[in-house]
Amino acid sequence: MKILLFGKDGQVGWELQRTLAPLGEVVALDQDGGEGLVGDLTDEAGLRATVAAVSPDVIVNAAGYTAVDRAESEPELAHRVNAAALGVLAGEAAARGIWLVHYSTDYVFDGSGERPWREDDPTGPLSVYGQSKLAGEEAIRASHCRHLILRASWVYSMHGNNFARTMLRLAAERDRLTVVSDQIGAPTGAELLADVTAHLVRSVLTVDHPGGLYHLTAAGETSWHAYACFVIDEARRRSIELKAKEIVPIRSVDWSAPAVRPLNSRLDTTRLRTDFGLHLPDWQFGVMRLLDEILDSVLP
Repeated sequence: MKILLFGKDGQVGWELQRTLAPLGEVVALDQDGGEGLVGDLTDEAGLRATVAAVSPDVIVNAAGYTAVDRAESEPELAHRVNAAALGVLAGEAAARGIWLVHYSTDYVFDGSGERPWREDDPTGPLSVYGQSKLAGEEAIRASHCRHLILRASWVYSMHGNNFARTMLRLAAERDRLTVVSDQIGAPTGAELLADVTAHLVRSVLTVDHPGGLYHLTAAGETSWHAYACFVIDEARRRSIELKAKEIVPIRSVDWSAPAVRPLNSRLDTTRLRTDFGLHLPDWQFGVMRLLDEILDSVLP
């Protein structure tokens, strides 16, 4: 089997290179591509030529425009990368009868209520980023290709920057931190997304499965403020010296940002767990593993 992976250097793409490798040959591309192949999602002709050259059994797209705030001033680019490019990849997948795996987001919802969002709930994105991701989903469905669309939330990775590292850095520099407390979701590791993706790809290629849209997050829920407290409390438990004396909860309306974030980012994962027989660990499990790596590097 041959898998064509876009976005190899991103949070999820980095982990996918590990989890997809046992399934077959992985042709992994970053934005620069390489060896005559194109990984830039703005190059539609290049994408078509790349799919033709690689002739994969599965396309996995972990690339995208993810600058949520900047998208408000770059809507055309956000839609070109997150929607138009997906139309191209989905069209190529449909023409070849192969699978397309793509990642979407809780930002396709309007963040109202307190119930976890189900896959069939009405969408209503509040930001350009959310609109572009929803348009990408719609382009995939319109192609009628065999696909898996995985909506995730609050994704972090051990590879590169993340919320936990930022909170620890700020807590070491400042006496007082302010963190939003009215946005609720589940921190979800790129490692978990990649592990589950490999399981799903193997499953749909082994049995006759219709695929479709699934929500994929770690179990449980928290706020950004409680998440920050969890990280800082764990650092102090390990005798890491931090300057911050206060972690003050604030409302989203008091935190100025160009893009509106959904307050309710809870995603119901019942469909995924039922269809594929999966158990999704609590969000604390993945965050503790992340902290093991971060904090062990600073301990004597």
